[in-house]
Amino acid sequence: MSRPITLFTGQWADLPFEEVARLASSWGYDGLEIACWGDHLDPNRGAVDDAYLDEKRAVLDKYGLKVYAISNHLKGQAVCDDPIDQRHRAMLPDAIWGDGDPEGVRQRAAEEMKNTARTAARLGVDTVVGFTGSSIWKYVAMFPPVSQELVDAGYQDFADRWNPILDVFDEVGVRFAHEVHPSEIAYDYWTTKRALEAVRHRPAFGLNWDPSHFMWQDLDPVGFILEFAGRIYHVDCKDVKLNVGDGRNGRLGSHLAWADLRRGWDFVSTGHGDVPWEKCFRALNSIGYSGPISVEWEDAGMDRLVGAPDALAFVRGKLFDAPETAFDAAFARKED
Repeated sequence: MSRPITLFTGQWADLPFEEVARLASSWGYDGLEIACWGDHLDPNRGAVDDAYLDEKRAVLDKYGLKVYAISNHLKGQAVCDDPIDQRHRAMLPDAIWGDGDPEGVRQRAAEEMKNTARTAARLGVDTVVGFTGSSIWKYVAMFPPVSQELVDAGYQDFADRWNPILDVFDEVGVRFAHEVHPSEIAYDYWTTKRALEAVRHRPAFGLNWDPSHFMWQDLDPVGFILEFAGRIYHVDCKDVKLNVGDGRNGRLGSHLAWADLRRGWDFVSTGHGDVPWEKCFRALNSIGYSGPISVEWEDAGMDRLVGAPDALAFVRGKLFDAPETAFDAAFARKED
């Protein structure tokens, strides 16, 4: 299989980086999508400290793993978010939170995203995965009525804050893969088009495709791949199980906990939900995607030490290379 299968370490950041590397290697993963929280990777140190990056490389080499992408969702979220509140305080380090002044938090988060690009380049990685945040997600219900001017201002705010970050990505030859996800500036088909327009389709800004976030919004994950073929910079595999249709369980989750069976949907171990994986992998083949397939394990109903190897086995069983074109194959047989 030409495409490596990696484990996203974000859901494992409570464990030391070496322990996660040991586990991933023992299960048979090819590499990691390293999260920039816990002790897994500090992009501010990585941007300037050679010895620090050598320590990370030594751990990867020890367990026969490679790094294909790094991710900084938490700091990226704070770049555009409004309000900045106790949710951010709970997930941001003191150095980013500072005195909690919202604009100061946004500016410090933006500086770390620049350093994330620099760290990726120094690690030999060409893709950073993450969130952007959004100043207008709070208006998603569109009531009280929201003017078009207010929505336009949100996309302009995104462009104003992210273009200077993307300038650094360009300088060091790294791409940003935005995870299309509720609460972000791009969370579905139309908002993705609008976000790309806001940054004038610059190549530094692309997409991380995660089908779980499409399914519970009633979006087509296969059509999304085909529509944005040139912008799929990274792939995260996470499944979702829909529990709607009984007249009580809604798609918005009802402010219930992740594992609550009354929710209208929940994340489940890859292969046990409603994502049409074979069609998705065929679509990825059709657009020539050859990057990593990263398992983002997230299942509140299954022990992760069972779920992560289970997900790897599923992906290995479903993932297949694209065939030769019919034209080339026919001529190959003729020559034989």
